[in-house]
Amino acid sequence: MSVLHLIIGNKNYSSWSLRPWMALSMAGIPFRETVIPLDTADTARLIAEHSRAGRVPVLRHGRATIWESLAIMEYLAELFPEKNLWPKAASARAMARCVSNEMHAGFSALQNACPMNLRRPRKPVPFSDAVMKDVGRIEEIWHECRVRHGKGGKFLFGKFSIADAMFAPVVTRFDTFMVPVASETRAYMDTVMNTEVFRSWREAALKEEWIVPADEVD
Repeated sequence: MSVLHLIIGNKNYSSWSLRPWMALSMAGIPFRETVIPLDTADTARLIAEHSRAGRVPVLRHGRATIWESLAIMEYLAELFPEKNLWPKAASARAMARCVSNEMHAGFSALQNACPMNLRRPRKPVPFSDAVMKDVGRIEEIWHECRVRHGKGGKFLFGKFSIADAMFAPVVTRFDTFMVPVASETRAYMDTVMNTEVFRSWREAALKEEWIVPADEVD
């Protein structure tokens, strides 16, 4: 099989890159990575060498080029069915796809107000009603997933799935900006952040020297 090659942005900032990287790593799927610094004079040119879409992440696999985080993880789920990147049960799998797509398409207020920045000192910022509406909906999703399908472990559907990868950057946002959340929400956040895979990503992120001014919220 051809080597999987994942092209990502800065680990400190690139929330979309974290998602497939975490899915690959949690599943124990070997891959090669290339990090492209964001917001530099060469960023667009370097990304264009891998994808005409002009964004990261990108997965290269032989002659196949897959862009967009969720599409990459869907490809991985099909390529490695034995890894169970989606829940096994049909009802759980359907819900996992629903919440993953809801994450992919929504929660712009939270994302704009609280960009992923793992180096930022933990402190809150004023939260608008729109941000808190996003927070409330996310907490509702996590609670429902855990109640309905989370009995087999500490992740949203018991065992780690693509849904957890999709929400991993939200976990960092809630933590970094000290968003007020319920105790069960905090417990789930700790589950994600205490994985060896996430700690490895964070350690690499903290060593980066690149700065993206737009994501440096006071």
